[in-house]
Amino acid sequence: MEEGKLIDSTYAIFGRYLMVKMPAELDHHNATSLRIKTDEFIMDNKVDHVVFDFEDTAFMDSSGIGVLMGRYKKLSLFGGTVSAIHVKPRIRKIMEMSGVNSFVEIISETGRK
Repeated sequence: MEEGKLIDSTYAIFGRYLMVKMPAELDHHNATSLRIKTDEFIMDNKVDHVVFDFEDTAFMDSSGIGVLMGRYKKLSLFGGTVSAIHVKPRIRKIMEMSGVNSFVEIISETGRK
């Protein structure tokens, strides 16, 4: 794998992939800034694929679903993808109930909690 470019503690770029470390709580308080900054990185770096890392995320509401759906809609126009890693069972259930898992590939899960 090629060397990544760490932007800050939330964002890293690996070629045409953007890795986004999700916050502990993904709700309306932080979803807007996360969406805006992620979109900037997508456009400024010609990113085709976004991987959302849910390792530290214990809570996600509909605002988080909106972040995932919006990035999927933007990237799918150009053949890009959105994936999720380190998804806890609780977050996976939210993704399944909302239908997000039908267009966001869940690559790996964390253990049952």
